[in-house]
Amino acid sequence: MARIAGVDLPKKKRIEFGLTYIYGVGHTTSLAVLKATGISPDKRVADLSEDDVALLTKELRNHTIEGDLRKKIAMDIKNLIDIKTTRGVRHRKGLPVRGQRTKTNARTRKGKRKTVGSKPKEA
Repeated sequence: MARIAGVDLPKKKRIEFGLTYIYGVGHTTSLAVLKATGISPDKRVADLSEDDVALLTKELRNHTIEGDLRKKIAMDIKNLIDIKTTRGVRHRKGLPVRGQRTKTNARTRKGKRKTVGSKPKEA
């Protein structure tokens, strides 16, 4: 079993799809890494040699992945909240950030119901 960047890759999958199990590595990045290392995308993860795994690990150091990427995204969101941008305020309130409608559909993603657009009635 290949372990790259702290992630166990599935043995039976082809390496081009196995690499996508690493946070921050999509299909395009996976193909670029394989092209740079000269490893065939058709190879199975179980068939990788120790040298291949070392090559992939070395090449993936050039990309922001896993913990570093999660930390960067969290810091970017924290920065938006700190400078009180519209996106930051919506992150803080747990509402959709990218312009989606909130009258319907937003509640299914974000958990508990959050009323939008009307003030609570006073008794």
